[in-house]
Amino acid sequence: MTNKHPIGIFDSGYGGLTVFKSIAERLPQYDYIYLGDNARAPYGDNSFEAIYQYTLECVEWLFSEGCQLVILACNTASAKALRTIQQKVLPVKYPTHRVLGVIRPTAEVIGNFTESKIIGVMGTRGTVNSESYLLEINKYFPEVSVYQQSCPMWVPLVENNEHLTPGADFFVEKYLTELLNQNPKIDTILLACTHYPLLIPKIKRILSNKILLVGQGDIVSSSLERYLDHHIKIKELLAINAKRSFYTTGDQHVFDEHASVFFGDQIFCKHIDLKEQ
Repeated sequence: MTNKHPIGIFDSGYGGLTVFKSIAERLPQYDYIYLGDNARAPYGDNSFEAIYQYTLECVEWLFSEGCQLVILACNTASAKALRTIQQKVLPVKYPTHRVLGVIRPTAEVIGNFTESKIIGVMGTRGTVNSESYLLEINKYFPEVSVYQQSCPMWVPLVENNEHLTPGADFFVEKYLTELLNQNPKIDTILLACTHYPLLIPKIKRILSNKILLVGQGDIVSSSLERYLDHHIKIKELLAINAKRSFYTTGDQHVFDEHASVFFGDQIFCKHIDLKEQ
């Protein structure tokens, strides 16, 4: 059987590239297609219906490009669209396809990082309001207390390449303070948005070194590796030419400039218009 199916990776913008980078480092042999829906980013403040519709359109586009396995490298999409797609769309329209998110693999391990059994979760309004992390972490670590903090200005700062400027300091400190005011015994903070790792230098300057920061890149890439090892039929269908393709619904030149910061390598993308699909 010919190996011809790339792995699809989707995010509303650039943040998913931090996850993609970890996946590509751990599993460099596979072909990948990355799609950033930059024209409609950020997703975090949109309604459930809008996020679901946007995510489904992007997933179906990746399916049309040959991807049978798609990773939602976006916490908001994982929180508000993944389950509906898995339960209602795939069985009816795409029974041989799979869509995975970033919340469950993170929830499965996050409790292993904390000693105080008190965790902080920082995310978009959409992710926080969904309470997905509260529910999922409680399944795996019922003894762990979870406190959430929405950070509505962090994604815009990162998307506009303002995350390292002095102007970003106010909002980084503001949301960290609001989280820690909920419970000063928090010893582990989960960055539950794939944009947030770019703010780590500023976050670390504010936080006590006794508080552990946890990103999602290594967690998700490790989980994907285990998933493929346990789903051999899916693994055997994947293309292994180490080819990487990037697409955006926004301005491709702006995407290339910003995305290279997230991914760590120069990127040249193509533009797509989902309305034409």
